[in-house]
Amino acid sequence: MITSGGPRHLLAERASREAGGTRTVLIVPLGALEQHGPHLPLDTDTRIATAVALAAADALRVQGHDVVTAPAIAYGASGEHESFAGTVSIGTEVLERLLVEYGRSASGWAGRVVFVNGHGGNVQAARAAVDRLEYEGRSAGWVPCAPREGEAGLPAADAHAGRIETSLLLHLAPELVRHELAEPGDTRPLRDVLPELREAGVAGVSPNGVLGDPTGATAAEGESLFDAIVRAVVARIAGKDA
Repeated sequence: MITSGGPRHLLAERASREAGGTRTVLIVPLGALEQHGPHLPLDTDTRIATAVALAAADALRVQGHDVVTAPAIAYGASGEHESFAGTVSIGTEVLERLLVEYGRSASGWAGRVVFVNGHGGNVQAARAAVDRLEYEGRSAGWVPCAPREGEAGLPAADAHAGRIETSLLLHLAPELVRHELAEPGDTRPLRDVLPELREAGVAGVSPNGVLGDPTGATAAEGESLFDAIVRAVVARIAGKDA
């Protein structure tokens, strides 16, 4: 079992002179505040990204890397969920600008900035921001909270608040999962619902906000998946594939 980190590498708890240096990798969890069906908390993506970032930082430090974990960026591009109460989206354009400015500032004292992304809607902004930062001569990257291809048998029809995210939350924060309220949503593979999703948002294809079936989720499956995700993130950051 991979466990998440402690205060020894939390940026927010360090004094300025301890923040980092040219060898420091600053890991920044990137999440969202959006609906996750009737059974999961609004901060699901941020919670997962933070746990992955902390655990990855622990593993990287064991390998000898100088790693610091920043407080999470808790808002993202979640326009597809705006029909649901509790969702707060800042949009792709604003998120991209935020990440660019964040990277520019942090690069003044950290050797590398890596965003650990827990929300699919942030990918476009993260990719564009990192490209911009690299173009400007800064060392930056981003990694998804996802296992390496083929390492975990993931259901194809599980895009949002389904078995995957519910299992992860049962492992990371079981007290926040309303398991008795878990119910299937649209269970078609994401590729089949994408046209409708782009046209009408999540509510247009799934009134309960779920894309997948969370009813079979377990904490044991969540632990196994979490460990696979952390291993993948560590490998990408250590290999500078981020």
